[in-house]
Amino acid sequence: MKKKNPKPYNMALDIKIPSPGESITEVELASWFVEDGALVTKNQEIGEIESEKATLPLIAGESGQLKILIQEGETVQVGVVVASIDTSVTVPDGPSDAPVEEKAVPAKKAVPEKSNIKATPVAKQMMEKEGLSADDIVNELRKISAGDVKQVLQNRSSEKIPERKVTSTREEERKKLSQLRKKISERLVAVKNETAMLTTFNEADMSAIMAIRKKYQEQFVEKHGIKLGFMSFFTKAVCEALRQFPAVNSYLDGEEVVSPVYADIGIAVQTDKGLMVPVIRNAETMSLAELEQHIADLATRARKARLSIEEMSGGTFTISNGGIYGSMLSTPILNPPQSGILGMHNILERPVAINGKVEIRPMMYIALSYDHRVIDGKDSVGFLKTVKELLEEPVRLIFGGQAPAQFLLDI
Repeated sequence: MKKKNPKPYNMALDIKIPSPGESITEVELASWFVEDGALVTKNQEIGEIESEKATLPLIAGESGQLKILIQEGETVQVGVVVASIDTSVTVPDGPSDAPVEEKAVPAKKAVPEKSNIKATPVAKQMMEKEGLSADDIVNELRKISAGDVKQVLQNRSSEKIPERKVTSTREEERKKLSQLRKKISERLVAVKNETAMLTTFNEADMSAIMAIRKKYQEQFVEKHGIKLGFMSFFTKAVCEALRQFPAVNSYLDGEEVVSPVYADIGIAVQTDKGLMVPVIRNAETMSLAELEQHIADLATRARKARLSIEEMSGGTFTISNGGIYGSMLSTPILNPPQSGILGMHNILERPVAINGKVEIRPMMYIALSYDHRVIDGKDSVGFLKTVKELLEEPVRLIFGGQAPAQFLLDI
């Protein structure tokens, strides 16, 4: 009996657009990391997509040769096939970003002479004919004299510094607004139009925190493997102030005001894609070391666009640090549906009055923007004043916001 030919095996593996989350039906194919026809390995990141909420990588499911079907910048539906991988193509160890058809170009024969020593065209021809380098010529010459040195110095002083030419242009660059940037724009406009946002200001003397960091930084790094920064102190102070002023940790849900007992703190991180706000869950339960580790991890992955939507959702309060860019004072804008956001600024030495005397202290302006529909002036001012006190005397964080003497006397 004649055997039937077996059904040919399908060697093509489709790369489909993954779903970034509920309610999202289309995304933008932001970029390809490799060219069409390149060899890719299993689990290699070959591109990324951008939605209104997050940026996600496209992963090669198997090794093989990539065929790109959809180009960068196009908007596509979730589930659409944007590329395929020919798994029948053997891939050597390690990823390749060059197409299979390309062959290595043989390198040109190296010129034996690479020197800053100047030579006339005739001299160069003679040297090439005889197989001599500039070093060979110099080694055969007489010793350097004082006259030679003076001649070099004279030649250098006579050389003119090239003038920088500034050309006039009327050109413009245009690029399509990304899905993420569009969503950010919509949210910012909505905040201005739909909330009663006000901002209150204060200033904090950072001397105590700076002294702690200077004294214990080496021991902290040795034990915890990470540097002690300012953000962990601010996060800890914010958590304690939210406990004392729960209205600042609240938000509107229809006709109800929701006040979480926990503190999920969003840390604003500036990235090339826009402002990302990853969230630290139950930050009130964490130590300074744990906070530093979470902040560093989230910030690193945010800048690499490797955060999930869950990691950027559900915060109850946000901290934004404009000081790293040199901002002295600003009005941070709310991150809805949250009702409060704290703005940090740069630290500058300024003269301040201390016990009737003028001293130079490292001072920082701090700002709290809040939704006046949810938070009253008394709570907003009290919250910011508490943050200030906790920053200026961080040992209070151990005693539930009280001064050590108050805790000892139970008053």
